[in-house]
Amino acid sequence: MSFATPCSLCRKHHYPLNLKVSALFLKKSTTAFNFVQIKVKDQTKPKGVKKLILLIIGLLPILSLAQEDGIGLRLGEPFSITYKKFLDDNIAIEGMFGRAGANSAQYYQRAFENNRPSPNAFYAGHNTSSILSFNLRGAYHEDITDDLNIEQGYILGYFGLGAQLRTAQVDYAYTDSSVSPNSVFRESRTNIDFGPEVFGGAEYYFDELPMSVFAEVGLFMELLDRIGHLRFQGAIGVRYIF
Repeated sequence: MSFATPCSLCRKHHYPLNLKVSALFLKKSTTAFNFVQIKVKDQTKPKGVKKLILLIIGLLPILSLAQEDGIGLRLGEPFSITYKKFLDDNIAIEGMFGRAGANSAQYYQRAFENNRPSPNAFYAGHNTSSILSFNLRGAYHEDITDDLNIEQGYILGYFGLGAQLRTAQVDYAYTDSSVSPNSVFRESRTNIDFGPEVFGGAEYYFDELPMSVFAEVGLFMELLDRIGHLRFQGAIGVRYIF
């Protein structure tokens, strides 16, 4: 006879099984006993599951080729510690934190003149310090190893878009004839710049070493505090791959 029941082993997987049970009863003259032979055949396991398993097994070598994460040092503008994480073979996100270079003297002079401490204050000079930079960005990568005929290691070209926040401590010197004609006054301000950046570059991965080297260029545009101000950026760097 045949009937459908969930076996205890497969219950957690919710697989209904059709069980064919055939009973063979054997008897001996001196000792009477029953012997039951049970044959179990899974007739309802979908063929699609088998195909899915085979597909996953086939994809394992491809999945193992996904890029690895890396942490390293970026030498340039800005000078930063960088952490890069791949979401798949092509897309990565990156966070950077470090020190940035100062803007031009004209930039800070204009910032002072647009916000004078008094109507008779005149710019006399400035010093900058504690210039920090934080970047968060994403990039698309493409393997260009064959295009460059590289036989050792491999190289990825990339481009992307991100956001950058820069802060600087600016100490201004100025004169104010309405207060004291011969005196030089000082005022400290925190300059905050924020805006998008675009960038592109290439990263080379070594075969035998868990490290990579990269070079890139980019462009940062301020939305705060001077809308439209552009700043070219670039760097070389190295990462430890893990």
